[in-house]
Amino acid sequence: MTDTPVSEMSFEDALRELEQVVTQLDRGDVPLDQSIKMYERGAELKKRCEEKLKEAEEKVALITLGTDGQPTGTTPAEGL
Repeated sequence: MTDTPVSEMSFEDALRELEQVVTQLDRGDVPLDQSIKMYERGAELKKRCEEKLKEAEEKVALITLGTDGQPTGTTPAEGL
């Protein structure tokens, strides 16, 4: 686990760390108190990944296509 605040992590960094957390918890060799902290961090990382995916989906949905099937532009999403 890193000390980087989850809110500052990119999708890729959050996913990478979440995978590490899951792997460590799956091994079952982590003391209970550390497991709880790791689980809490994992929940935060999962939420961050979901937020970043939702943002990406919204951006993709805003791309408009012309009659030739090519993107004609984008419409800014509120808050993005």
